[in-house]
Amino acid sequence: MTDQPGWAPPGVDPRRANTARVYDYWLGGSHNFLADQDLGRAMAAIEPNVRAITRANRAFLGRAVRFLAANGIRQFLDIGSGIPTQANVHEVAQQAAPGSRVAYVDLDPVAVAHSKFILAGNAAAVAIEADLRAPETILTSPGIGRLIDFSEPAGLLLLAVLHFIADADDPWQIVATLRDALAPGSYLVVSHGTSENDPALAQAAEKLYNRSASSQAHARTREEILRLFDGFALVDPGLVYVPLWRPDSPADVPEHPRRFANLVGVARKG
Repeated sequence: MTDQPGWAPPGVDPRRANTARVYDYWLGGSHNFLADQDLGRAMAAIEPNVRAITRANRAFLGRAVRFLAANGIRQFLDIGSGIPTQANVHEVAQQAAPGSRVAYVDLDPVAVAHSKFILAGNAAAVAIEADLRAPETILTSPGIGRLIDFSEPAGLLLLAVLHFIADADDPWQIVATLRDALAPGSYLVVSHGTSENDPALAQAAEKLYNRSASSQAHARTREEILRLFDGFALVDPGLVYVPLWRPDSPADVPEHPRRFANLVGVARKG
């Protein structure tokens, strides 16, 4: 689509690919522009598994939210939530534990605008536009405060977003700031692109993405990703490739899980 559709807020540049819209394209959604589709196809030429990786990441989100709900979490803060194409946090959480409250945060105005449309009439869910690089703004947002009580355990979800934070912006300190605001018994859920399995492929994909998209990607090593969990205790099975985190069935585990390019983990704050 090249014209500005009704769901896109004013000021959005359809000629510049965007993280949330490329992700939406890979998931099979319709809220993306030609520039997003072009970048999505170019990335798939480098990494043919990219659609499977994206869908596996979304499936992990569902498993993690159900795990948190089963462990008593009733409020969820999803930062870098993207465009809620399918199996959104509020759908999974409110089905698993009716009454669960969900706050979505994203930097992309398209993602936020569409989230607000989806959430209309749902008093237990909200979407705000904010930058993860300014975590204090998120923590003090009235929209967040309406639903998230930081004196009670919460689930903090940072899925496929921290690898868009540069080292210079210190993602480890960002997570620490959010961690310190969480009550004991809270959980952190992370998925992060890694260069561990195939550094050359990761570098090529990163170079292509950064040349075309509005956000810059930064794949990291296992050790760098583990540092994000400082102050939390990882639950079994620890930090693993995305298909290996508590699969619903052994049949869901692919032959080569290391090809799924994302390390994921769920951890509890003591």
